Amino acid sequence: MVKRKNTKAQESTVNRGFSESSNRPAKIGPDTRYEVCKSRMTAFGGLLGLVKFLDFVNFKDVFNTHYHSPTRQPRLGCCNMVLGILMLLFTGFSRLGHFVYIRQDSMICGILNVTMLPAISTFWRYLRSLTLNQSDCFLAIAAVLRSRIWQACELGYTTICIDIDTTVSTVYGDIEGSRKGHNTKHRGKKGLRPALLFIEQTREYICGTQRRGTTMSDEEIARLIASIGKYLPATVKHVIIRGDAEFIGAQTVATCRKCGYDFIFGNKRCAPNFEDKNWYKNGAYDYNEDTYEPTGWKQPCRFVVMRILKEKAEESDTVEQLNLFGKNGYKYRVFATSLSWEAHTVIRKYDKRADVENLIGESQREGILAIPSKRFLSNHAFFQIVMLAYNIWRWMKIMSGYRQEPEQTRETHVQAKEAEVDYEIVDHTIRIARLKMLFVPAKITYSGRYDKVIYSSHDERTAGLLDFLAYLDRRREAAVDWLDNVPLNKYRIAA
Repeated sequence: MVKRKNTKAQESTVNRGFSESSNRPAKIGPDTRYEVCKSRMTAFGGLLGLVKFLDFVNFKDVFNTHYHSPTRQPRLGCCNMVLGILMLLFTGFSRLGHFVYIRQDSMICGILNVTMLPAISTFWRYLRSLTLNQSDCFLAIAAVLRSRIWQACELGYTTICIDIDTTVSTVYGDIEGSRKGHNTKHRGKKGLRPALLFIEQTREYICGTQRRGTTMSDEEIARLIASIGKYLPATVKHVIIRGDAEFIGAQTVATCRKCGYDFIFGNKRCAPNFEDKNWYKNGAYDYNEDTYEPTGWKQPCRFVVMRILKEKAEESDTVEQLNLFGKNGYKYRVFATSLSWEAHTVIRKYDKRADVENLIGESQREGILAIPSKRFLSNHAFFQIVMLAYNIWRWMKIMSGYRQEPEQTRETHVQAKEAEVDYEIVDHTIRIARLKMLFVPAKITYSGRYDKVIYSSHDERTAGLLDFLAYLDRRREAAVDWLDNVPLNKYRIAA
């Protein structure tokens, strides 16, 4: 029996690549036709990277180990409930009511293995059941994930700077814990006043707390600083705490010394006496130092000062105004510190703290200003979930930067000193990261008894996303012995 070859079938297999006609611009006008297809589409194609990342760090195992379930036991499970809220925040939505926009998204439903997300009230009731125990659990989970990311990316920081600051969440209505306090944008309105601590080197959130809308007391600040040690990676041996004048106090300084942390705090309360003979010039400014024991402190502290000469104006009234705010035509910046460096070096180190304002602003845009409940404990837990989502973005960008760094540059960083060369963390904003890594459209298909996510080759972001996904697959396939509480033997940066 002779079988004839199907020449048409052979011709159809030739030139399956993209032809010139496929790259022509689409002509879209008012008369353009439209129709509906049965394909499952998603605007969040980059969530596949999040799934691979969470699998790489064994998020579910860490969650089940460190999370204490509340009294409410949802049918979806505590892990999936928290993961659903994390994905809501990860995609840029800051309120639980925004679940209505993603409730039927194919990618999110596929990750949680449901045909449709539960009703919004289900998430709201679960959040309302959370307490301070769950808030502490989220911090513990973040600490373990931080240790694993540092190990995976060979981040061996032995010296880190931790910046502490507060912000104001203006509230409307009867919210538990809200108070009238320092609120420059909405004067006279009630608000909450969360405190946040960030690591300067990696721009991560390390710990913090949702607070009532009052100024932080010295005891609260001391208690917050004392809790830092629980969340530090094992490689860290030296910590420098930096804060403005709001955080200086006897208990705060005593706690830093007790924990072995160095500190630089702004000063507006203490009045050390700087001797005229000790002034020295460095650049355009004068510097001085003095050892002084403020009232109520148990031991003296070193104070450094920077003196800036004010420009004398021609008008006499302007000259009189200068004398009101500065002595002898100078403006002074005074800091309390435990460091033995020269005064200008200490102040230069403190000035790097200015970046914390950008991190605070980014955290506000991520959702810490969204108050989901009247119950303070629920708001406290939601605050920690928001910052966990913020950290996940940071860790994914760290891994992305580690993947792109050449091997030769890595060897250079191992030999470099922290004071001279800093590891270049990918530091563009999360808003830009979403545009590059998350908001990539995709189609979800089912064939050969498995699901597949298909990206468009016409999207210029597809190549970079596929490269990152392939990198995560390689890391997932390699067995990793996680050293959550053991110092690393290999350092990228030696302090």
